[in-house]
Amino acid sequence: MGTASALPFSDRNPSAQALSVHGRLFLIDCGEGTQRRIRQEHIGFVKFQAIFLSHLHGDHCFGLFGLLSTMSLYHRTAPLKIFAPAGFSAILKFYLSWFGQDLSYEIEHVPLKMKEPEEIYADKAVRVRAFPLNHKVDCFGFRFDEVLPEPSLRSIPVPGREKRGPRSYAYCSDTAPFPELPGWVAGVNALYHEATYPASFADKASQYFHSTTEDAARCALAAGAGRLILGHYSSRINDFKTYLEEAQAIFAETVAPNDGDVFEIE
Repeated sequence: MGTASALPFSDRNPSAQALSVHGRLFLIDCGEGTQRRIRQEHIGFVKFQAIFLSHLHGDHCFGLFGLLSTMSLYHRTAPLKIFAPAGFSAILKFYLSWFGQDLSYEIEHVPLKMKEPEEIYADKAVRVRAFPLNHKVDCFGFRFDEVLPEPSLRSIPVPGREKRGPRSYAYCSDTAPFPELPGWVAGVNALYHEATYPASFADKASQYFHSTTEDAARCALAAGAGRLILGHYSSRINDFKTYLEEAQAIFAETVAPNDGDVFEIE
């Protein structure tokens, strides 16, 4: 729902993604404009099971507070867990002190403090692990692994339909490259990895603790990912073909999405 970085484009919002797993809906980051994207994509405002915030830079969380209020206006009653860095507690306290008096549901902040991958959420459909990234502030990635139901005695094999394994998706927000990351996302069917800059801006990427197209592609290759999804495009760049061409030269199964694109994880 958002593929831009710090500055919105006329046709691109900052970071936000909606992930659907067997009817369960999760929001990953919530940059400015996310509410409008939710409405444009005809997603129910109260359907999100949980929200995962990678870090507390504005382009990843400025859209959250209006969304929380809108959920109340739609009479949400189910409690909402927000997984976010520890510093989010003070932000949530401020929001609730000014705007939470009439909120129709409870919000629970689950602080992220881990130094290596750690399971933070599990239900019958998915297990989620968080892991630290290499950014200027505390920043975390997320790995979603599908949980398949145990085979039933009533299960009847369908001819021609092979049994598949569980699917997986990893979200690697703002980060400079670091050696452990490919191992933490190893074997995922789809990997979202920020690629703020083309390779010619490698100095900027290093300065701001971000990744280039080539950094993202090398991570996907080392991880053995099935597909690489780029994003977090810099406002300095107008030619988005460069992102795709540079990444595909290293990792062929790369896509450079637009806002509103939908992918089936296979």
